[in-house]
Amino acid sequence: MGSMPNSSVAIILVNWNGIAFTRACLQSLQLIDYADYSIFVVDNGSENSEGIQLKKEFPLIHLIETGKNLGFAGGNNVGIRKALEMGFSHILLLNNDTEVEADFLGKMMLHFSENPKLGVLEPLICFLHEKDKIWSAGGKWQKLLGRALTVGDRQYLQNFTANREPLDWATGCAMLLKRAAIEQAGLMNEQYFVYFEDVEWSLRIREKGFEIGLVPEARVYHEAGASSKKKHDEGTLSPQVFYYHARNQFFLLRSISSNPMVSLVQYAYHLSRFALWMVYFLLRGRFKKLKAVVKGIRDGLKVKLKPAPTWP
Repeated sequence: MGSMPNSSVAIILVNWNGIAFTRACLQSLQLIDYADYSIFVVDNGSENSEGIQLKKEFPLIHLIETGKNLGFAGGNNVGIRKALEMGFSHILLLNNDTEVEADFLGKMMLHFSENPKLGVLEPLICFLHEKDKIWSAGGKWQKLLGRALTVGDRQYLQNFTANREPLDWATGCAMLLKRAAIEQAGLMNEQYFVYFEDVEWSLRIREKGFEIGLVPEARVYHEAGASSKKKHDEGTLSPQVFYYHARNQFFLLRSISSNPMVSLVQYAYHLSRFALWMVYFLLRGRFKKLKAVVKGIRDGLKVKLKPAPTWP
């Protein structure tokens, strides 16, 4: 930990009943060639004491047990606070269902040293089981429709040319942040629990004048949706996934200030999109999902928005 002030990285993994994924991720992190880092595993109230098992297998990790599921945002914030208290200069959020190339972190940190305006970086994230296919090359925000778009989504690497212009948002699947960006913009908004919290956070960080960039030569591989894909009686994704998606989409629209005409277009677009989901669920007899979307829209439009926690 010798050079703590300027280049120390806290890598934060949130585990929630995903020990096999977290184990594989930790194994790949042991091979990275960047010297100055520590790994924090936040166990988000897993059953079967998964955090304790991981600590036995990987004694060098910092284990934090929350005792209950605080969601993606809440779990990560616990790790972020601890890392900031300990004085780390950079924080890497990494999904537990990822595996990394040995040189990914060094390449990202080099990128930071070359551009002082950067607040957040994202590596190029490909699918774990199709390593030549892109899962995310960062995000763009389509203002008129209030849509968060993923760059490079499902494109093959050979057809993809990385654009060097700044991104609008980075995915929480793998995002490296400079300490100053968190100190000025605050932490993740825990009200979101899961989905869109990374978009909202990124937009907030950009409002503070920081840039978000892609490092295409840094590679991470993602299982994609490991925690939300469990078999349910209405298909692969649980009704809760659709609830949070609908609710948080409207939380996000409400949190960004647009002029009334733009807001009208944004709300009309998303309401019609969710209406199509509801028709589909109705026709397929997926009534739990239908109800989840209705409740998500209602809560997304009505629930009082809470501010994100600040640091310190």
